[in-house]
Amino acid sequence: MIELTDIELKLVGAAGPVNILRGISLAIGSGETVSLIGPSGSGKTSLLMIAAGLERPTKGRVSIAGTDLGPLSEDQLAAFRRARIGIVFQSFHLIPTMTALENVAVPLEFAGRRDAFERARIELDAVGLGHRIGHYPAQMSGGEQQRVALARAFAISPSLLLADEPTGNLDIETGQQVIDLLFQRQKEHGSTLLLITHERALASRCSRQLAMRDGRIASDAEIAQGVTPTASVTGSRDARVGL
Repeated sequence: MIELTDIELKLVGAAGPVNILRGISLAIGSGETVSLIGPSGSGKTSLLMIAAGLERPTKGRVSIAGTDLGPLSEDQLAAFRRARIGIVFQSFHLIPTMTALENVAVPLEFAGRRDAFERARIELDAVGLGHRIGHYPAQMSGGEQQRVALARAFAISPSLLLADEPTGNLDIETGQQVIDLLFQRQKEHGSTLLLITHERALASRCSRQLAMRDGRIASDAEIAQGVTPTASVTGSRDARVGL
């Protein structure tokens, strides 16, 4: 589902170039659930953005579900995301002037789905918000807003779900409810999941756990031992195969 080959990301600022990602190669199979942990600034979100086609790497190849994202235009990337990728962000990213129903229906409408609002209702029911379809984000709690974001992400039955700290703005109990829903819906849809989190207990719910530091991926065991990775993970059993 995800195949990243020798990915580098370099950004140039006032202080000079900064290497965000340093030669990452990673393969994630269809239907896998994979977590990615690491300290702030290690490159986790940048890696997710590249997998989503929201950021272009400075170097390397990105293939999602057999499609090379490199040659695609911005419009083609947007159309690809609408058809194949669901994304859940830490900050919800709901449209404040739209109801829960409208927020979930938006990507379906852009995709030309005639059943956009019917699908949106089904997904809101599935996350326990059928009674909130006419409410605006400001009228809902943080947990309810994140459940709307989950419904929106799953409305297209995505091949790939990308989740970036989905419990980061929630209290422990609410976060647990959201995560339970996320894994339940992932299993029902059969989506591949790449989950970014700081929480090791949450990361352990995935079938494979990876860790990042300084723009590189290492095995979870290496990070636990305090070893900073110094090379790409190509060929690494822990990072590429999960054995």
